[in-house]
Amino acid sequence: MIVFSTMDIFEQQGEKAMVRPLADRMRPETLEDFEGQGHLVGPDSLLRHAIDEDNLFSLILWGPPGSGKTTLAHIIANETKSHFETISAVLSGVKEIKAIIEEAKSQIRYHRRRTILFVDEIHRFNKAQQDAFLPHVESGLITLIGATTENPSFEVISPLLSRTRVMVLEPYSHEELAAILRRAIIDKERGLGALSLIVDNDALDHIIWAADGDARTVLNNLEAVASLAQETGLSAGRITLASAEEALQKKALQYDKNGEGHYSLISALHKSLRGSDPDAALYWLGRMLDAGEDPLFILRRMIRFASEDVGNADPAALGVAVSALQAFQFTGLPEGELSLAQAAVYLATAPKSNALYAGMGKVKEDIKKTGSLPVPLHIRNAPTRLMNNLGYGKGYKYDHDFPEAHVYQEYLPEELTSRTYYSPANRGYEKIIKDRMEKWYSIRKKSPDNDNKSSR
Repeated sequence: MIVFSTMDIFEQQGEKAMVRPLADRMRPETLEDFEGQGHLVGPDSLLRHAIDEDNLFSLILWGPPGSGKTTLAHIIANETKSHFETISAVLSGVKEIKAIIEEAKSQIRYHRRRTILFVDEIHRFNKAQQDAFLPHVESGLITLIGATTENPSFEVISPLLSRTRVMVLEPYSHEELAAILRRAIIDKERGLGALSLIVDNDALDHIIWAADGDARTVLNNLEAVASLAQETGLSAGRITLASAEEALQKKALQYDKNGEGHYSLISALHKSLRGSDPDAALYWLGRMLDAGEDPLFILRRMIRFASEDVGNADPAALGVAVSALQAFQFTGLPEGELSLAQAAVYLATAPKSNALYAGMGKVKEDIKKTGSLPVPLHIRNAPTRLMNNLGYGKGYKYDHDFPEAHVYQEYLPEELTSRTYYSPANRGYEKIIKDRMEKWYSIRKKSPDNDNKSSR
């Protein structure tokens, strides 16, 4: 239980302060006050040194909502000697970008100061808008800080991505969110320190759980719970689990406080599916639903299971899992529970293979070791005369021109010609795949072009 001092927050902190949401008022202004993301801003981190030395490089901050992207940008603005500009991709376009570029030139010319430009939600800029940054990032006129919740590989153009460093922010942990809440509760100037609050531990845990790793949401949750406590006139501002549930309109999961039960139950469900036990799978599914777990979380795990543990031993398993998701989205609760149950039983009784999972693991290891190996010339496309003259596509064999619609030729980079990534199991549909692949391998061995370079 956490106990804090007494007084009416609205009287003490004034109307102007209270216009701003608690999450905005509690935004850290220095790295010392910044909670979490130690892998990025810890004492010995690259980004920390760059900020301390005012020698920042262009970067993309990629992370979920409420993970501190905008806060880090504000801290850089406070601690750097550079000129700082900020725009939002939702509200700005090329016109605003050009105006900032002109201001950056003035800053260099008259003040000898670099310009740091923070672009919130950079993924919302289209290709032409992102192109407008390129020459100025490359020349060093501006140092770009982009913030995005989307994968930069898909949402940021490659030329811009190659000129920046991607910094990945993680969702906040339970402990980090607890520290953020305690700071907000005791801070009398910016937080709720002037309130008379008694916060039960299980109520605090529920406020954190409902935020799902989002620091902004956890502070919004606290503000909502504190507001309800004042409105209802609870004795001494007591915040219980029941009052937190009422304010947030979310039922607490019937798991233990540190979240171990949550992960233990999903682990039990996953292992029951893998162990082909439909009875246990139904039981653990029922336990999770009864506790108030988000069915979409369970469905995401079952979709993953369909590829990781069933794979091509039963290709229909992925379709069943995705159909269960679509059915649940259409029907909701309680009707949708049966869709989850049907998918769980199907996955539990399906033949199992982790060949896809193991194969992708090997691929990732090789990519990490060998980097971006060039595509062999004979399987490159040659849409232009220059590419044709360079040998693109030369020697490619069109499989449909050969018996069995298959002919031996190497498709992997030369450095990986002996690698085998996919080894189908002798179960379910993968047995058919295995027989088919063995037939193809026998054709390869008989090919006059096969000089034993490949053992696949």
